[in-house]
Amino acid sequence: MLGHRERSGDVLVGFTDATLDVAEEAPGRDEALNDAVTALAGAGVPAVRMRQVHGASVAVVDEVPDGGLVPDVDALVTTCADLALVVRAADCVPLVLAGEGVVAVAHAGRPGVVAGVVPAVVARMRDLGAGVVRAWVGPAVCGRCYEVPDEMRETVSAVVPEARAETSWGTPAVDVVAGVLAQLRAAGVRADDITDLGACTREDDALHSYRRDGTAAGRLAGIVVRRPERET
Repeated sequence: MLGHRERSGDVLVGFTDATLDVAEEAPGRDEALNDAVTALAGAGVPAVRMRQVHGASVAVVDEVPDGGLVPDVDALVTTCADLALVVRAADCVPLVLAGEGVVAVAHAGRPGVVAGVVPAVVARMRDLGAGVVRAWVGPAVCGRCYEVPDEMRETVSAVVPEARAETSWGTPAVDVVAGVLAQLRAAGVRADDITDLGACTREDDALHSYRRDGTAAGRLAGIVVRRPERET
């Protein structure tokens, strides 16, 4: 269920695996998401997810919206405790972040990296007083596996040179994780404050992957909750 779980101070971070599918259209989505949040933070913690659009828009959340869904954004930020923020992915980078009294999630695929969702969410956190920001880079397709046309690679690497890559079979590729890591560092997040889970979704059958499974692919979740009042 939770392929990775970690506590950092008052912040709980988790990433699900292929035993759960939290895709918007998945049967049992709400139950799966509730199971994942409960496993991470205990019962009764509400979750907020996004209708992700591969852009750079950031929403600040201070309550659970109708249906638990914020439309047409790719990052969520909150200063609220006991509120789970959720990002979903199946090859894109599910990014989780935390600072002083502030937590966030972001959906950083190839278009989002080009659009600048990573610096946008870090900046919004700092606007809210986050100070030092920690980041967790969840499972995503690696540069060895993410083949793209050469002109697409050039478009991405013109914005983030570190994302330029080559597949293991010698064709043009994009390394989205390397791009996210570079953008985090450029935004002032220290290397020591970044945890890269290092798992490739396409290579690991325990993770959902659109590149591997196509339209049959489910979605994994990155989840963050601030729980300052109690232990879990």
